Amino acid sequence: MIQGTDMALTANTPAAFFLLFVWVLFLQAVLRLINRRLPLGRGELIVVFVMMIVGTAVTTRGFTGMLFATISGPPYYATPENGWAEQILPYIPSWMIPQDDRAIRYFYEGLPANVSLPWLPWGEPIFWWLVFIGGFYLATICLMVVLRRQWVEHERLIYPLAQVALAMMPEEGGDGRLPALFKKALLWVGLALSFIANSSTALRNHFYFFPTLEWASTISLFRDSVGLGIRLSFLMLGFSYFIQANVAVGLWVFYLLRVVEMGVLEVLGITVTERLAPFSGGGGTIGILGHQTTGAVVVFICWGLWSARLHLKAVVQKAFGRQRPIDDTDEILSYRLAVAGLVLGLAVMGVWLWRVGLPLWIVPVFLFGTFVTFLYLTRAIVETGLATVTPRLIPCDLVISGIGSSTLGAKGMIAMASTFVWGADLLIFLMAPVANSLKMSEGLPRRRRPLFWAIVLAVVLSLAASLATTMVMAYDHGAANLYSQYFVSFPQYPFDYAAAKISTPSGPDGLGWFLTGIGAAVMGLLLILQRNLLWWPLHPIGFIVAADWVMDNIWFSIFLAWLIKSCVLKYSGPRGYRKTVPFFIGLILGQFAAAGFWLVVDGITGAKGTWIPMY
Repeated sequence: MIQGTDMALTANTPAAFFLLFVWVLFLQAVLRLINRRLPLGRGELIVVFVMMIVGTAVTTRGFTGMLFATISGPPYYATPENGWAEQILPYIPSWMIPQDDRAIRYFYEGLPANVSLPWLPWGEPIFWWLVFIGGFYLATICLMVVLRRQWVEHERLIYPLAQVALAMMPEEGGDGRLPALFKKALLWVGLALSFIANSSTALRNHFYFFPTLEWASTISLFRDSVGLGIRLSFLMLGFSYFIQANVAVGLWVFYLLRVVEMGVLEVLGITVTERLAPFSGGGGTIGILGHQTTGAVVVFICWGLWSARLHLKAVVQKAFGRQRPIDDTDEILSYRLAVAGLVLGLAVMGVWLWRVGLPLWIVPVFLFGTFVTFLYLTRAIVETGLATVTPRLIPCDLVISGIGSSTLGAKGMIAMASTFVWGADLLIFLMAPVANSLKMSEGLPRRRRPLFWAIVLAVVLSLAASLATTMVMAYDHGAANLYSQYFVSFPQYPFDYAAAKISTPSGPDGLGWFLTGIGAAVMGLLLILQRNLLWWPLHPIGFIVAADWVMDNIWFSIFLAWLIKSCVLKYSGPRGYRKTVPFFIGLILGQFAAAGFWLVVDGITGAKGTWIPMY
């Protein structure tokens, strides 16, 4: 059993990039030696890579790992002290969790000798959860189809992850030869630097006497109440080199302003007493930040949809058969099917949540908050190139804080707790890989429609494989002995939170609404400044992303990439910039290659604990 770098944890899908790197660099050459027709062409590699990034988003935190934690946790972790037997279990529908206590106990503690694996008790809950996630994924894919042209052609977003992947692939008709990128000396310089630097961590884990190259430090500020992290990530240095200057400046400037804001609030003791979910930071000064960014996110996404109104109107008219000068032949679905699929997916999600216990009138409110959140996260990833982005206020907290737990009731709180499976720990989720996939579809030489079925196949295969693997490993070793965060912490987070809200119900949080309004007003002002002042240097998306805890680790790398790129453009121009791009792609591939290489080494040697950060 391998315990090392999480290659399927973040939205930049490291596992897919590592496998693509190995395939292009080594396997293509082997296939060419066997037969010149065997190497995959550019279009085939795009399809394979799309399936890999989509598949990566389904396993572990994307869905499967969180699913087993949530549906098995309530019966197993219920104790007289936490009161789950009275406050939680009576309100959970029987079809949502296994009804066999012995099967759940064996899942966590391991299967006794000569006892067969109890598949049957898991059948019904997994089936109904797959119905929900099928509707969610259908709505996700269809929404990205509807917005692809707006983001790619009208707004011309950068898509750094897709750019790097496409650069790694040979030109069509390349006969399996090494892509031009890998013939650039600067690529190998960057790759070697990143690989060696990141390997020092792994070598230290294998050989205690080996020195670790330290790339991080922290400056304490505001009476030691906050820290300003200075950390170099070669991965983020590489991706940030692709993004626009105003986006980069917005990210690091707003982050520094956020540190100042948090420091002032901590020194003055200003906080919120509202209890938020663990994935929203729990409350305190982070709660203030969460409400501010929530208001900003809603305005940012609604502004974006309003800006796309002509495109969206044309899509709807095309879907309903009216003649419009908009061509959907280059989409993976026709607009008619995309709109129908979006409506069907939302309907499935809504009915499912209602049957779990969410009041019917709240369902559309929650779905609106959910898709606003996911659209923001996806937009941030394709525009900023960040390895991952998480919301400061997860969708269930948005509803609970906005209307109050007393309005939801016990069943409604159980419905909210169930959303932790797919809507809480959002380090990785399907929408971002799908958005990158649709950008990459431009590289397909022929029809794009079959790519939809490739995505569906990747989702189905990943679900089947991850569900079966998790079950077998849990019953063989005992889930509690595998990864404590997944099978000790994650099963308890949602229901501890729900139990607290059920035992002490509260109404809408007035302070939360006020802070949300402030965030909305600030975002509105930033969007107006961006639209009307050509010289305005700060992109509004930085105001939202700066609140994310991930920025603590990567802001300095973004700043450094912006500084280097600015100097290159000033003294060498666009031509100099293009010449330096391979070096920064090398930094990205070096970190992915180091993570994958040492994961393989750990699998062979049995070593555990090697962790190379993927953001």
